[in-house]
Amino acid sequence: MRKLFGGTVLVLGLIAYCLIMMVVGATLVPDNVLIQLLFYASAGLVWIWPAAKLVRWSQQPPA
Repeated sequence: MRKLFGGTVLVLGLIAYCLIMMVVGATLVPDNVLIQLLFYASAGLVWIWPAAKLVRWSQQPPA
């Protein structure tokens, strides 16, 4: 059950995170290619830490 919950939260959370970062990038990031590159590269890496914690949690044996 943990794997199902973890997988669902991961997929839905990643979709929501991507949509939020697209809106933030389109509205707040200036039209400078270098700044956009840095923003989207960092935003693309930031989600890995919480996703890894969620996957690690979902792989634990039931208590």
